[in-house]
Amino acid sequence: MYDSILIPTDGSKTVENTLTHAIPLAKDNDATIHALYVLDRRIVQASSEELRTDVASDLREQGETALATVEDQAKTAGVESESAIVEGTPDKAIVRYADEHGIDVIVIGTHGKTPREKLESLGSVSDRVVDNASVPVFVIK
Repeated sequence: MYDSILIPTDGSKTVENTLTHAIPLAKDNDATIHALYVLDRRIVQASSEELRTDVASDLREQGETALATVEDQAKTAGVESESAIVEGTPDKAIVRYADEHGIDVIVIGTHGKTPREKLESLGSVSDRVVDNASVPVFVIK
């Protein structure tokens, strides 16, 4: 039913809960897990000009660590995995990656809203992915 499963990760504890659902789903379907970290350009642009390179480097390092966690758990479970770091706005980059890589389902965790999102009623990344994805999205609380 599913050949490719996308797991967006930001390295938070929420991803651990996501993996407890996504890995068995991948095993049951002999599917490949695609781990994705989105380097949020907005964070880089919001930093002072002299710090942008350092901020981008730190975010990339965090992404590599987050992806390694997913890869390690997939390998331990005997599930094939691929990983990628892309730049952009998280929800848009997740949906674009799913479309460009023929993803069959996205498994994403919920996150608390940032103060800015609460003020602007933007909703969470997972909400926006659900609203815009062309494939099924499993949201894990």
